[in-house]
Amino acid sequence: MALPVVRTSAGRRDPFRDLVDLHTQFDQLVQRQPVRAWRPAAEISETETAYVVELEVPGVKREDLGIEVEDGKLAVTGEFKETENGGRLRSRTRRTGRFEYRTRLPRGTDADQVSAALADGVLTVTVPKPEAVTPRRIEIVQG
Repeated sequence: MALPVVRTSAGRRDPFRDLVDLHTQFDQLVQRQPVRAWRPAAEISETETAYVVELEVPGVKREDLGIEVEDGKLAVTGEFKETENGGRLRSRTRRTGRFEYRTRLPRGTDADQVSAALADGVLTVTVPKPEAVTPRRIEIVQG
């Protein structure tokens, strides 16, 4: 089946030319925007002794991750690097490039006690809870 030929006449616009122009304008707009980091999927849970932040970072190496705790904030940064598979890429649904995850930590957490582990594509950051202030019983003496 042959496709119809679109011809333009005086005063009539070519819709295909309009589509190409729109695509060109969009590319120019995107190129002017700074590349922003994106957020990986995350889950925060709480245990009796700590807050646990789990981030999905499959394929990211330990040396491509950065974890900082400053002013009561946790920041995890990293990069998904493109792989060279030696063939022609036909399709990609995985994100690549820089990512960033930030969250506030509860008051009283000790930044020196924060630990992290990377296993099976999941980065687990453990933030210990501050030691609870234990009540002290004051004995009244006769005076």
